[in-house]
Amino acid sequence: MTKINELQLAKELIKFPSVTPLDAGIMKFLEKKLKTLGFKTNILEFKEKNSKPVKNLYAKLGNKSPNFCYAGHLDVVPAGNLKDWSVSPFKPAVKRGHLIGRGANDMKSSIAAFVSAVDNFIKDKKKFNGSISLLITGDEEGVAINGTKKVVDYLKKKKEKIDFCLVGEPTNPNKLGEMIKIGRRGSMTGRLSVIGIQGHVAYPQRANNPSTALVQILNGLKEIKFDKGTKNFQPTNLEVTKININNTADNVIPRMANATFNIRFNNKHSSISIKKKINRIIKKICIKNKSKYKIDYNVSGEAFLTKPNSTTYMIQNIIKKVTKIKPKLSTTGGTSDARFIKKISPCLEFGLVGKTMHKVDEAVSLRDLKNLTKIYEKILQNYF
Repeated sequence: MTKINELQLAKELIKFPSVTPLDAGIMKFLEKKLKTLGFKTNILEFKEKNSKPVKNLYAKLGNKSPNFCYAGHLDVVPAGNLKDWSVSPFKPAVKRGHLIGRGANDMKSSIAAFVSAVDNFIKDKKKFNGSISLLITGDEEGVAINGTKKVVDYLKKKKEKIDFCLVGEPTNPNKLGEMIKIGRRGSMTGRLSVIGIQGHVAYPQRANNPSTALVQILNGLKEIKFDKGTKNFQPTNLEVTKININNTADNVIPRMANATFNIRFNNKHSSISIKKKINRIIKKICIKNKSKYKIDYNVSGEAFLTKPNSTTYMIQNIIKKVTKIKPKLSTTGGTSDARFIKKISPCLEFGLVGKTMHKVDEAVSLRDLKNLTKIYEKILQNYF
């Protein structure tokens, strides 16, 4: 059987224009590859009202415990202006020691590295005591409704046990080996509307300007001292991301003023405790200003931490041996699909260098790709 080469497979995966939520045939392609290695596969398509259907893949080799799972996504962000690229984004090319193409960094190359590592591992060790699985989604870069979240629910219903999960997101800021993610802060967005009474600017006594209350609320929210951070997490922060008053006239006091804010919170808080704190401020200021308000929240994920254990330190030591860098155990950055997987399994994240993800000429160093494959293979050798 021909060896699966990580570079060749990465190139093949990049050729599929799998911009969220489009599959473009990529799941079937990967499924076919995994079947040649002996995996039992299941393509899971989920859809919901007002959202497009998404294909996901759960594949498993073996049926014994422990089950070591690799998780990732094959969807990518749009390419943007094609004229800005030095290559066609879905026609990958190697230049100056780098593979360039959309998804080269985030995160098709990481998936290629793991599949190649599995191929090497099972050829070297035909019988191993356990199972290897892959949980691959097509809905990570988008709304994440029909992706990993639904696959996790499916696995729970099927009583499918995952003993440890490695998420292959690009975790390193500058060099391969710098960082392992052992948790993530929670993320919650608030969409606030303050409702007043419309009127003429010259007669403010006949109106109630909602922007007055909105400005006071936003100042109040920015003044909240949530915490100073913890040993594992940076401090909680709230950022105002939009302020909008749909008013086309300069001499009219508006009826409504809107704002959107996002909170990134550590494990000292839950989304519920933060909502209570914010709602108290909004209510108090609106009562004082005789304004009404409406607030909607969207929780992308709660804060979580996978406490380091023997598997964490084993992975940390392997990365150090291959890269000569001892990776920091971190919880920095945005959210990832680990926020769903942690409900059924301890997990950590380690992948490529994230410098070029979502950028024009997204790229991966060929050396990093080879070393990541080596790291993944050694993790499998040491886990089983």
